Amino acid sequence: MERVHNFNAGPAVLPEEVLREAQADLFNYKGMGLSVMEMSHRSKEYQAIIDETYAAVKRIYNLGDDWEVLFLQGGASLQFLMVPMNFAQDGKEANYINTGVWSKKAISEAKKLGKTVHIAASSEDKNFSYIPNTWKLSDNPAYVHITTNNTIFGTEWKIDPEIPAGVPLIADMSSNFMSKPIDVEKYSMIYAGAQKNVGPAGCVVVMIKKDFLATACPNLPSMLDYQIHAKNGSMYNTPPTFTIYLIGLVLKWIETFGGLPMIEKNNIAKADYIYKAIDASNGFYKGTVATEDRSLMNITFRLPTEDLENLFISEAKKQGMIGLKGHRDVGGCRASTYNSLPLPAAHALAEFMRSFQQQHDK
Repeated sequence: MERVHNFNAGPAVLPEEVLREAQADLFNYKGMGLSVMEMSHRSKEYQAIIDETYAAVKRIYNLGDDWEVLFLQGGASLQFLMVPMNFAQDGKEANYINTGVWSKKAISEAKKLGKTVHIAASSEDKNFSYIPNTWKLSDNPAYVHITTNNTIFGTEWKIDPEIPAGVPLIADMSSNFMSKPIDVEKYSMIYAGAQKNVGPAGCVVVMIKKDFLATACPNLPSMLDYQIHAKNGSMYNTPPTFTIYLIGLVLKWIETFGGLPMIEKNNIAKADYIYKAIDASNGFYKGTVATEDRSLMNITFRLPTEDLENLFISEAKKQGMIGLKGHRDVGGCRASTYNSLPLPAAHALAEFMRSFQQQHDK
């Protein structure tokens, strides 16, 4: 059976080369007579796997020795709690720029902890259809938190925001992690669930500057303390061993592809196919966000009626294209074009969109 064109928003498509390498190693990893899934995380063989994955993150983002990399569990959703628990010190305000559902969830977790929260900017006034270009910080900010890509509504930060010197910038990059070059030095911390761009579900990658890590609040529960995880090399408890192994394979694929500049070029080409189909449809397909803030990762659009949307999704599935139903909170259609989605898949979708319009545009 041929593989489908997988537009799921996460867990999402993985590179075929990665899947085939993992398949070959699954039963007997490198002649050891066991699978990575069966391997002790304390063995020197597994230590080599996690060390290489750690090193690959640093190479791809060109991180210096002043950065720490962690592989944790609980996804980005647990980071919504851990960030304010570790870094929203008493007497300071946790600042958030609210650009969608995941921003709101991060804000909610900080409030549940009793932290002082300040909304520096929000796009909720227009149903999260744009990225704010101005913001007003509180008087004594502990940090500024942003969500760099809006998986549900389809917006994306196009720049690394300018934040006053001395104010830590923290980013949830779950749905556009490693999709393009960024100026990492503008950030104090970046975290991302792996299941969209760099691996399967089960792990969150955290990149954090060591001087910022040193400012974390003391006496926290061990599993929620970044410093403890860093001191233990992401092995305070048993890590998600197989997921980290697969992340390592995906990172190797990214480097072989040409690194982030070539990944970005490919992502732009994929999104361009689909956005051109939307823009040339004379309103049959309607984008849901401001043109200048369109995501390269999650392309959202509506058709004239919900019945047509349902037909579009079902007919696309017959053509081998899955995962095009919009998020349950907003409806419509969504095509997620993460790093691993092949360029021909985006082209196939754009051609199908034109064909579908010809058949159903009255």
